[in-house]
Amino acid sequence: MRIISLDFRYIADRAEFYRQFAEKCQLSEAFGANLDALWDVLTGELALPVKIELTHLHRHPHRAQFAAIIATLEEAAEELDGALLLTRN
Repeated sequence: MRIISLDFRYIADRAEFYRQFAEKCQLSEAFGANLDALWDVLTGELALPVKIELTHLHRHPHRAQFAAIIATLEEAAEELDGALLLTRN
C-alpha cells in the first residue's frame, strides 16, 4: 500500500497543502488545487490502495482552515470503502 504523509508542521495554509499533496502524488501542473480537483484525484486518479497520513494537524494553530479539505478526504475514504485509508497522528 502506498503511503502519502502530510506533515502539518510544514503546511502553513491551504495553498501549501495542495502544493505538497500534488508533489507527493506526482500530479501534473494541471492539478486545480481546489476541493473539486482533490476529489477527482482521490476518487479517480490515485493508484489504490493508498494510505494518507495527516501528522501534527491537531497542533496546527490555524487547523480550522483545513476543515473542508479534511471533510473531502474523509468522504473519499468512505466512498472508496477501505481502498483509501486516512489516519491522523
